[in-house]
Amino acid sequence: MTNKPDLGRFGSFGRGVTPQQAKEIEALGYGAVWVGGSPPAELAWVEPILEATTALHVATGIVNIWSAPAKPVAESFHRIDNAYPGRFLLGIGVGHPEATTEYRKPYQALAEYLDRLDDYGVPTNRRVVAALGPRVLKLSAQRSAGAHPYLTTPEHTAHARELLGPSAFLAPEHKVVLTSDPDKARAVGRKALDIYLNLANYQNSWKRLGFTDEDIARPGSDRLVDAMVAYGTTDAIAARLREHLDAGADHVPVQVLTRSENLVPALAELAGALLG
Repeated sequence: MTNKPDLGRFGSFGRGVTPQQAKEIEALGYGAVWVGGSPPAELAWVEPILEATTALHVATGIVNIWSAPAKPVAESFHRIDNAYPGRFLLGIGVGHPEATTEYRKPYQALAEYLDRLDDYGVPTNRRVVAALGPRVLKLSAQRSAGAHPYLTTPEHTAHARELLGPSAFLAPEHKVVLTSDPDKARAVGRKALDIYLNLANYQNSWKRLGFTDEDIARPGSDRLVDAMVAYGTTDAIAARLREHLDAGADHVPVQVLTRSENLVPALAELAGALLG
């Protein structure tokens, strides 16, 4: 793999940002904004963010292969990349079996979707794959720039780096609550984690990391929440996030668990410890 994407060390992850927020996030020194959920294939929201910024990257975390067909996604990629070369990273993934009636043979479906992106000229080094388990991690290195794991730990990052090899891109997401109160942080973290506790792909991933059935049963153990959600002082949070870099990550999308209107102030509070 060559031409690994360079998104800086840290980015912001969320359900969406406004162009003005993106401009402010860039000014703070973050290298990218990742937009989660399963956005429609048109990706019409991307250009306004890129237009409002100068060097910030935009990445999808992730386009769902079941709800966004490859051809219109590829057309959107080319439209965006022609206008803002090298600043858009297409993240794709299979989502969850519980979320779609079409979910079957997900590995095969993902490989076929990557085949279609090849057919439509989406460059390998401008796409990443949501990957948790060994098989899809290896596929991400073979067929894309690399992997974008979600809800993992630095231990997973280290294992992923071993599987991916040194030249693949690795961008694990990590959640943050800006508080030093463990009870408050865990309450916010549990609310964010709740939807994932009954999803098989995350359950399997957590079990591979050594979490027990008791850990991952609702509402989630303190051990699980503390592993998935960084909290404490800004220095403590920054140290936790840097563990991913030390384990082999190239870039860490940081998901601050706060209201949209508080996102930029929270990222600003974190920036001094994280980006200094």
